Amino acid sequence: MSAPELVVHRDKELMAQAAAARLITRIVDAQATRGAASVVLTGGRNGNGLLAALGSAPARDAIDWSRLDLWWGDERFLPDGDPERNVTQAREALLDRVPLDPARVHAMPASDGPLGADADAAAAAYAAELAAAARPEDHGPVPVFDVLMLGVGPDTHVASLFPELPAVRETERTVVGVHGAPKPPPTRISLTLPAIRAAREVWLLAAGEDKAEAVQIALSGAGEVQAPAAGARGRARTLWLLDAAAASGLPRDLLPPHSA
Repeated sequence: MSAPELVVHRDKELMAQAAAARLITRIVDAQATRGAASVVLTGGRNGNGLLAALGSAPARDAIDWSRLDLWWGDERFLPDGDPERNVTQAREALLDRVPLDPARVHAMPASDGPLGADADAAAAAYAAELAAAARPEDHGPVPVFDVLMLGVGPDTHVASLFPELPAVRETERTVVGVHGAPKPPPTRISLTLPAIRAAREVWLLAAGEDKAEAVQIALSGAGEVQAPAAGARGRARTLWLLDAAAASGLPRDLLPPHSA
């Protein structure tokens, strides 16, 4: 697994714009190299801010949207179309405005879907969808994602992997149902750390003073059970994209020499 790299931007708006530009480059490079690209989206204010910035970026047309696979790192287990679902927010922020192939938009199941309100069955179904998309060269039960993005919560959670809860301890399954989450709604679906670590690049997004302590804890050697963000690593790269407020608790020796 790769060691964390940090990029610190002046504010959250600049962070979102720079991350969007970085993502366009990664997608275009992957499509040029392998014919298609695979990205895992995150929800929350930073994930949706990045998507909105991507939608207004002039270079967005460099992406061949028909050759882009989109997955999600986690989802609130709510009915289809619920405004709190990550996929609903992503569609509003960007997805409904670009020519994606609907078959390559892999939303996590909703609570009113064919599997009903069984979050564990829904998680198993998503794991099966991931496994079906994995190629022999991926050497595992999920595709090797080009970029997997995660928001970092104030308690250091990523996706719906919360400190000390069973999901963060999972070592075998790639997707799990999460019950009793400490923030609403309590029932969710989430990729596990083994699935997250299949990505070539993992990007962790954090902006605002309320994230400063979580960033400091996750980057100071904390264990992944106590600080799930500490366990989110990419095969080739682990990139922390921060604004100055989120980075304000870090010791100087962890900060990059130049911040944007």
